[in-house]
Amino acid sequence: MTKTAAILGGGVIGGGWAARFLLMGWDIRVLDPAPQAEETVQAMLDRARAALPALYDVALPDEGNMSFHETISAAVEGAQWIQESVPERLDLKRKLYQQVQAVCDPGAIIGSSTSGFTPSELQGCATRPEQIVVAHPFNPVYLLPLVELVGSDKTDPALIDRAVALLTSVGMKPLKIRKEMPAHVADRFLEAVWREALWLIKDGVATTEEIDDAIRMGFGLRWGQMGLFETYRLAGGAAGMRHFISQFGPALEWPWTKLMDVPELTDELVDMIAEQSDAQSGDMSIAELESLRDGNLAAMMRSLKARGAAAGKVLQEHEKTLEPEAPDLMAPMVTLDRQVPVDWVDGNGHMNESRYVQAMSEASDRFLRWIGCTPDYIATQGSWFTVENHVRYFAEVMIGDRITATTHVLEAKGKKLKLFYRLECNGTLAATVEQLLIHVSMQTRRAENPPEEMAALTARIAAAHAAFGLPEGAGATGRK
Repeated sequence: MTKTAAILGGGVIGGGWAARFLLMGWDIRVLDPAPQAEETVQAMLDRARAALPALYDVALPDEGNMSFHETISAAVEGAQWIQESVPERLDLKRKLYQQVQAVCDPGAIIGSSTSGFTPSELQGCATRPEQIVVAHPFNPVYLLPLVELVGSDKTDPALIDRAVALLTSVGMKPLKIRKEMPAHVADRFLEAVWREALWLIKDGVATTEEIDDAIRMGFGLRWGQMGLFETYRLAGGAAGMRHFISQFGPALEWPWTKLMDVPELTDELVDMIAEQSDAQSGDMSIAELESLRDGNLAAMMRSLKARGAAAGKVLQEHEKTLEPEAPDLMAPMVTLDRQVPVDWVDGNGHMNESRYVQAMSEASDRFLRWIGCTPDYIATQGSWFTVENHVRYFAEVMIGDRITATTHVLEAKGKKLKLFYRLECNGTLAATVEQLLIHVSMQTRRAENPPEEMAALTARIAAAHAAFGLPEGAGATGRK
């Protein structure tokens, strides 16, 4: 069944929602009366196409279809998810909900991107108040997984559960907020930091760049992978959180912060902040800064994914749902389909030669899983070790290119397995790799024959692949 989401408001947040759903295979209908709305969303989508697939080591679903509409009914009829991202005016939102609920499916979920209003406030004039929830994301929505999900006492818990499942399916991390509260959870932290930052600038203690350095060179890095409480747990040493609180708790009574006050935003202070911010960013445009931000986020999140930590764990779990099923193994098969990430390039601006081999290694890992060399098998029995590779390079591959690898089994005899890969980029041959593997016991770490069932399967595959002929360039490994 086609999955459809309606996006009401195509600005920075609405455009991010559109890109997130679209790249996860949903059809998207956008409603925004602004004359530049379509251009804004398309630009957002271009950035998302370069960034979101690069987080994954598998291909994302085929993109859905995106359309732009002039009426609410055309946008929302039949949509399973309706995301409202219009300006933060309660009267505007309530009026929009009345119009939406007159024509939308009663079973659809209406999520609001609001950062401040509670669900009860949003539901005030609604025909079906239980249908409306807060689904507050973070910019860029197509990359950052967190979405704060808030219901009221009128919200059916089953609807919240449906929302959690739906948002999880598009790679997000829904955080169910236990109680309604203005600004929810995350923005309350941001508000506290923002107030302190304004005072530091007004009092001449630090500039915008110095404050940003304090965050990005220090605690921001810790928060990005451990959060607040786990960071402080480590600060308490072996004794943990109790020791930390006993040591630093008394400082909370000292007048360090001005959290209950905010400096008056006079023209002088606004000018000072704006001038410092302009100087800090140098000659970079907003588009260039967004591209830099997305590349940095993708690289950091990929690193976290390799360790199964924080946002990276969300990626890991979502990637499992996108893992392709085993195809017909009796014909050469696609074992790799992915986008080239930002950390795979070298000084020449193209994919480093070692990454060609890494791509083939990922293709090999998937084929081996399909023949039974699973993590459980490796942990308890054996594995296949590469002993020789022969690589030929034919074409450059750039960041953001989509690459595929087709695997051809050349030989499967005893301990030996020979594989041949064709790596293609946008339909053009980029490289070939011939690989010789030996089956090894994980207990003795010595070569031994694979189990009879695995050996029989690989022999059948090799015989079937032989009918397709020897690939051009094959036959370079195993010569002694």
